[in-house]
Amino acid sequence: MRWIEVDTYQEMSLKAADCFEQQLLQKPDSVLGLATGGSPIGLYEELVKRYKQRVFSFSQVKTFNLDEYVGVSPADVTSYHSYMEEHLFSQVDIEKNDIHIPNGLAPNLQEECVRYEQLILQSGGIDLQLLGIGVNGHIGFNEPGTSFQSKTHVVTLADDTRAANSIYFPSKQEVPEYAISMGIETIMQAKEIILLAFGEQKMRAIERLKQEGISEDFPASRLKEHPNVTIIYGR
Repeated sequence: MRWIEVDTYQEMSLKAADCFEQQLLQKPDSVLGLATGGSPIGLYEELVKRYKQRVFSFSQVKTFNLDEYVGVSPADVTSYHSYMEEHLFSQVDIEKNDIHIPNGLAPNLQEECVRYEQLILQSGGIDLQLLGIGVNGHIGFNEPGTSFQSKTHVVTLADDTRAANSIYFPSKQEVPEYAISMGIETIMQAKEIILLAFGEQKMRAIERLKQEGISEDFPASRLKEHPNVTIIYGR
């Protein structure tokens, strides 16, 4: 693991953008694994800025998002489809057919999980995977206790995860109870991983990641077994 401590959220975003820029310049047809939430917004803003400066293009890129809520329409403002469209996809030259996000409205959720996992494999696997981290150590929506061998699957969201995400909904009661998420083993198959964490709340999880051993009780701890992980973090 490579640890990069930063002083500001902007510095975190810029350093993450440097990693993505290097990836896209070295391999214009990269397969990117993307995340949502508060942590990556600054990164996406910087990627859009550099795209508009013609530093790189997204025209050959394929993307796979970590997760999506079950039962939420892609058109809903609380969906991760909408989040990605707002913060990145609508502002760059990525082909719509190269954007992949789990379908939380699929009639058969298990089949959707298998389909999504196969799509990642058919694309050659993820070159660079972006992650955030939950206060309880979740990565994607893989809550404590999730098997390290898990592939893309349906998850039941923990109460503290729903509470944390309630800021994006009218109330906690309206936060979905279920989501489709890449599994921990799916994430570990990425060739390179970047994890972003900023703020006092996230620092508790970062300290646990630094100090504790590898356990399914703390999903992010599995990252210690990956050969190419960068943690960019700060208070």
